[in-house]
Amino acid sequence: QVQLVESGGGSVQAGGSLRLSCAASGDTSRMGWFRQAPGKEREGVAVMYTGSGRIYYADSVKGRFTISQDNAKNTLYLQMTSLKPEDTAMYYCAAATGYIGSSVLFDRRWYPYWGQGTQVLVSS
Repeated sequence: QVQLVESGGGSVQAGGSLRLSCAASGDTSRMGWFRQAPGKEREGVAVMYTGSGRIYYADSVKGRFTISQDNAKNTLYLQMTSLKPEDTAMYYCAAATGYIGSSVLFDRRWYPYWGQGTQVLVSS
């Protein structure tokens, strides 16, 4: 059974930085960060294949967010810089096994395991 526990959310002013953490247990090979703003669909932000280290980012966060992992700690990170008010959302860690096409990497239906979420609030 896969368990995911996020931490690191909080409030920050626009232009600031936050680092999210996701402590994972269980067998996974694909992990990612998704976010959901009030009234909006959950969207993928960044995905990593944990074995190969291959990484994918949503266009909206490229150059500002960095996904990484610490294998020794079984922890996934999301370093967020140059934060904007539109980054405000609940951020979720997600996990799965196996490779999927790049066209569905940010489709939440391809991730059976989810954390409880951590809130990020960016004020202008």
